[in-house]
Order: sequence, then C-alpha cells, then structure tokens
Amino acid sequence: MCLAVPMKVIKVNGTVGSVELSGVTMEVQLTLVPEVKVGDSVIVHAGFALSVIDEESAREAVDLWKDYVDHSE
Repeated sequence: MCLAVPMKVIKVNGTVGSVELSGVTMEVQLTLVPEVKVGDSVIVHAGFALSVIDEESAREAVDLWKDYVDHSE
C-alpha cells in the first residue's frame, strides 16, 4: 500500500524543501510544485511533494490519520 501524507513546508532551498508533521521533519523534492512557498501544505509521497493543498484539506487529512491511529491501538 502506498501512502501520501500532508505536511507543512518549513524551508525552501531551490528544488529541495524541508517539511514537518507532528514534530517529524524530512527533506523532499519540490520539482513537481515549483509554486510552493514556506507555510504551504503539500502532499508528500516517496520523497516528493506532489501537490500543494489548502489548509482545510490538510487539517482534515491529518485528523483522519490521527483518528485511525487512535482506533487501531
């Protein structure tokens, strides 16, 4: 199964960015979202930011993940 996760962009350095979710940060490729800027939310999969999403969609996706984790324990 493949998963794509919404993450917040905290740094942009050319085509590489740092993203964060729940205290976890990682570097991702930004070549597919050249319009991205710090503060945007992006969908991340396999080390690539695939698309920029609005804040409400990102929040809903994170809430769904949290609910899933809470109920799978």
